[in-house]
Amino acid sequence: QVQLVESGGGLVQTGGSLRLSCAASGRTVSIYAMGWFRQAAGKEREFVSDIDWTGGNTYYTNSVKGRFTISRDNAKNTVYLQMNSLKPEDTAVYYCTSRDRPRLNFGVQWWSYWGQGTQVTVSS
Repeated sequence: QVQLVESGGGLVQTGGSLRLSCAASGRTVSIYAMGWFRQAAGKEREFVSDIDWTGGNTYYTNSVKGRFTISRDNAKNTVYLQMNSLKPEDTAVYYCTSRDRPRLNFGVQWWSYWGQGTQVTVSS
């Protein structure tokens, strides 16, 4: 089992920045990658970004490319999501997640463990 705890959400104005953190504990040796999904009210959970735990390869959904940056600190078993130039459409609950295998697409089915979520609200 892997436990994930997010922090760093909040309320920010359009154009502002937030940094999300997610600390993993438990069986962290099994982690292949960590990532972030988000779910806006009334919408399905969608992929935002992920990072391979060893090679450090990163991936982003098109809507956040150039604005969000994912990074990791292997020593601390922590992944970060730096979010800049935030827009109202970024408003959602952001979930940290981990997987122990490669993924073939950006669906939720590849991910094994989830954090409790942290609210990000961007006001216009």
